[in-house]
Amino acid sequence: MPGRVFVGGPRPGRLTATPTGADRTYPLPEPPSSAPPAPDRDPDDATPDFAVGVGPHGRPWPEDDRLDPALLADGDRRNVLDRYRYWRVEAIVADLDSRRHDFAVAIENWQHDANIGTVVRTANAFLAREVLIVGRKRWNRRGAMVTDRYQHLRHLPTLDDLVAYAAESNYRIVAVDNTPGAVPLETAVLPRRSLFLFGQEGPGLTSAAHEAAELTLSIAQYGSTRSINAGVAAGITMHSWIRQHAAPVS
Repeated sequence: MPGRVFVGGPRPGRLTATPTGADRTYPLPEPPSSAPPAPDRDPDDATPDFAVGVGPHGRPWPEDDRLDPALLADGDRRNVLDRYRYWRVEAIVADLDSRRHDFAVAIENWQHDANIGTVVRTANAFLAREVLIVGRKRWNRRGAMVTDRYQHLRHLPTLDDLVAYAAESNYRIVAVDNTPGAVPLETAVLPRRSLFLFGQEGPGLTSAAHEAAELTLSIAQYGSTRSINAGVAAGITMHSWIRQHAAPVS
């Protein structure tokens, strides 16, 4: 039978577990610190500084133009895959550009939506071609976890601008909103050049956005909540595209 778990005890900051026949202590992770935001970002855009990555590279250093001498000297604590350790940002972006997928993501930003950072981070994970911010230019970058450095972002002031850009880039606008008449995402055949369009948290997509889309998708829900988080909906939708069109990760 598993032992009971208690929080507290004689040593602050530790969790005391009482398994059968013995007393053991397990350290809890230290809370992340927050670095100050860059001058051009909102005060609440600070990104947690997690202790990840690798330390300074031993000498002699590899001869590779993709590597950053400062990172080789000081270590690389960025939120990147191990294969990109010590790489310059420009080199990482160039490598990602060589194999980006054909879909893009757009999100309306009329009320400074905090979900945009999550959408950007997920778009990076699924290698979206680009992320389009429609409406206000400024957005909360906290949820992006600095992945916006490696993801192509484009600001479009109006939905008319989005429609024009989609036509120019051969995208097909696909709205995602649980509205009457929407096609279930679970059974839909997604266009390879999909431009997935998401609305604000709360009000959802505007009527103008629905008019701009040639297809509207819904995501099946089984609980009591009226809707799911826009960032979560974006991740579900992008992964559905991945399942239909992307090659397996090698």
